Amino acid sequence: MNEEELKALQKDMRKKKRIASEWASQLHDLVEDRLPAGYQEIPAIAQATFDACKAWEEANNKLVEAEGS
Repeated sequence: MNEEELKALQKDMRKKKRIASEWASQLHDLVEDRLPAGYQEIPAIAQATFDACKAWEEANNKLVEAEGS
């Protein structure tokens, strides 16, 4: 894998990490500020947070694999 491809993987991983952090922040805000009244928001925000974290994990694993080879 060349340097340019490795940088693209790093950029993708950082982007997905930022998105996961943003969803985690929304989940935190829900817990801290809007519960119990906003309990109906839990499933959608939790699923979006889970999906974003999973996407980050996959991107991170690709990066780690590429760096190791």
